[in-house]
Amino acid sequence: MISAATHIARLVRAAYVFAREGVFGVVDPSLVPPPAQLALRMARLVERPGVKSGARLSRALTRLGPAYLKLGQFLATRPDVVGVAMARDLESLQDRLPPFPQTEAEAVVAASLERPVAQAFVTFGPSVAAASIAQVHRADVEKNGVRTSVAVKVLRPDVAARFRRDLGDFVFVAQNAEKHSSEARRLRLVEIIATMSRSVAMEMDLRLEAAALSEMAENTRDDPDFRVPQVDWDRTSHNVLTMEWIDGIALNDHTRLAEAQVDRVDLGRKVIQSFLRHALRDGFFHADMHPGNLFLDPEGRLVAVDFGIMGRLGLKERRFLAEILFGFITRDYRRVAEVHFEAGYVPRHHSVENFAQAIRAIGEPIHNRTAEDISMAKLLTLLLEVTGLFDMRTRPELILLQKTMVVVEGVARSFDPKLDIWTIADPVVREWITLNLGPRGKIEGAVAGASEIGRLMSGLPAIAGRAVATLEQFELMTREGLVLAPETVAAIGREQARRNRWSTLALWAIPLTFLVILWRL
Repeated sequence: MISAATHIARLVRAAYVFAREGVFGVVDPSLVPPPAQLALRMARLVERPGVKSGARLSRALTRLGPAYLKLGQFLATRPDVVGVAMARDLESLQDRLPPFPQTEAEAVVAASLERPVAQAFVTFGPSVAAASIAQVHRADVEKNGVRTSVAVKVLRPDVAARFRRDLGDFVFVAQNAEKHSSEARRLRLVEIIATMSRSVAMEMDLRLEAAALSEMAENTRDDPDFRVPQVDWDRTSHNVLTMEWIDGIALNDHTRLAEAQVDRVDLGRKVIQSFLRHALRDGFFHADMHPGNLFLDPEGRLVAVDFGIMGRLGLKERRFLAEILFGFITRDYRRVAEVHFEAGYVPRHHSVENFAQAIRAIGEPIHNRTAEDISMAKLLTLLLEVTGLFDMRTRPELILLQKTMVVVEGVARSFDPKLDIWTIADPVVREWITLNLGPRGKIEGAVAGASEIGRLMSGLPAIAGRAVATLEQFELMTREGLVLAPETVAAIGREQARRNRWSTLALWAIPLTFLVILWRL
């Protein structure tokens, strides 16, 4: 088990990098307690001379490595946590790192596929893109005498160990923040870090990315405007993913799109409607849809790549999203408020009427603006800020949805600045509501409910048996008291003493570290 002192030592190093890059210079001292104000002034002494004001946090996170890059991408979706200025800084954070050597990549491929690279591929070229977790190479394969190009994604060596170390530090900070701050508990920092950890863990097993590709291929096989690359399962393993090479125009290549005379307005429509269709219809969406991950193929279809980060929404979350969007489209703020209460997102001791009033304060200004001034992503951001006033706890599954919607809307508006987001979203949202909340959806829901009741009834005898046993144990405890074994009491004492010892050392470590830094200056 890693001690608190170990976590703190690594976090002090990270704080030093933040200080050198001038991150603490953007913090308003009046917003923090007096002891923290002193720490801020000391941090400014370490600031690197000539540091530029823009993108300070992005530079610091890039210096600290892959896990911090991912953390920055998550925090970009939470202006209510890090502030609007920092969130804007983080939106420009690019997950790009120098590639690791070709020899190391080929060694990973050979070991993972259990055969020499020359046997698996006809050619295996240099890296064409490199990120924090993996890099991509272009290669050729031959099947039945036909030679085709493929994209080979290779995991960085030892990246898992580094992520585990840094994520452990993030968990340590989140747990201590929730222990001492009610606001941290409301924001559910531990759960946010846990969601990030699960996402990263799935990214680091490329078989799971291949499975996500396969699942989305099934979901979208009849979509006229969207498809995904085919997976080469024979050349895919934990550390290697081989898939179809896409010969298309990347959506961030505006010059080629203009040369191909692409209908940019229609392209924006495809981006928005494809995302909403996947989120609402399938409950499974690509959660990293930036322009570099989207291509336009010769048939005019969108092709998505890099399925390391995927989002899932259950039926309750999809209904929540659809009814919120539809409620704002139709200006039915009472219904938007009721959906929050029905989903259990807002505690019952609050008033539906007061909550509807707060939502109206968000919705009405939107309807007084022109279409191009209306941002669905900003709407969701404001909605999450308002819900904080009504004790709505952070929903990790909605954070990923909000993050993706911010990116998707930005991509669509880059092609059509006058994009009418509501007009484009309306047919997809209405179709889902008709199918799932109309008469047909209610019938299917009743059938599913009856089936669930049947399963519950069949399990009642076992539940009753467990309940009787629990009541008997509780009665025995009430009569005789709860008795702890001597070994348990001793173990509790040792653990408490260990925690006190490390807490004392940790309190001394921070000022001593700053004194060392100042002495070196």
